[in-house]
Amino acid sequence: MRELHERLRRTARERSGRNTEPSAGVIDSQSVDASETVAEDSRGYDGGKSRDGRKRHVLTDTEGLLLEVTVTTADVHDSKAAPSLLETYLDQPGRLLKLVWVDSAYQGPALAKAFARHGVRVEVVRRLDGQRGFVVLARRWVVERTLSWLSRSRRLDASTTTPRWCGGPP
Repeated sequence: MRELHERLRRTARERSGRNTEPSAGVIDSQSVDASETVAEDSRGYDGGKSRDGRKRHVLTDTEGLLLEVTVTTADVHDSKAAPSLLETYLDQPGRLLKLVWVDSAYQGPALAKAFARHGVRVEVVRRLDGQRGFVVLARRWVVERTLSWLSRSRRLDASTTTPRWCGGPP
């Protein structure tokens, strides 16, 4: 499955006139509720989002195409999951990633060490002082759009107990 995804991603990048391997990316995460059928040991509580479930950590290219995904319990902080996400992606041969945009949650020594080990520069994209509510942030909107696409995929909705494709409610 990974090989198929890689081929499709490379083809899409090539068709848009880009190098098949990205040199820049964006990292973010999304907490999602889990249904009661999800085992307790594979879910946690994200107090910041008031979610009892899991968290998707994603690395995308600058067009929003998925490069790597890691799923953890919702109580795992972004800065703790990101080193593994980054290592998994960069340990594969031929990777050219040199710059990653993140939000302010992606800071700390373990993450800085992971970025430095691979020669990847990290830029934190912050809101302007006084900004409230939804604001489109440069570079970060791309990964937010990808997370939105994932949320719209019914098969990935951890809150439903009977997926639609199994005859459950629409």
